Amino acid sequence: TRYIGDWSSDVCSSDLTASMADIAFLLLIFFLVTTTIDVDTGILMQLPPPLDEDQKPPPIKERNMLAILVNAQGDILVENELTRLPDVRREVMKHVTNNGVDPAYAETSEKAIVSLKTDRQTSYDIYINVLDEVWMGYREIWDGEARKIGYADYKAYSNSLGERDEDTIKARIKAKISLAEPDA
Repeated sequence: TRYIGDWSSDVCSSDLTASMADIAFLLLIFFLVTTTIDVDTGILMQLPPPLDEDQKPPPIKERNMLAILVNAQGDILVENELTRLPDVRREVMKHVTNNGVDPAYAETSEKAIVSLKTDRQTSYDIYINVLDEVWMGYREIWDGEARKIGYADYKAYSNSLGERDEDTIKARIKAKISLAEPDA
């Protein structure tokens, strides 16, 4: 014979086990739904198409190319002169906006090219920081051009453009950045 106490304890322990399983399952679902997974997306760049085998690269005057070299120790050389990271932006701006005034910099903004070359052992942090400074140099140039035509900055100018409007600032001052392969 069974006693009532034994029967009730069987029912309670199975209910408790089922409830614990439900709670554990709900917690598992909650953590799966609320957890974010960081995904490294890399650097967003559009690479030019490869040249044909018989096609030679176009000739470029040395004057129109600003050479930035970064060695394995993280030293930055702009035109073979040791340079600090914050000065890279200023050098890019001088080079692109020179318009033939200083013979050490580009003849025109249309012909200005910035070449960034690194050593194979250069850390990614240094590479990204230098590349960011180059881009920020162009961004400050575009901001200045937008201010000349009455906008607060380039972002305000680009937000005012419609879908069919041409970005005349970027069409006039294109970011020409050459990312040269490191030496073997």
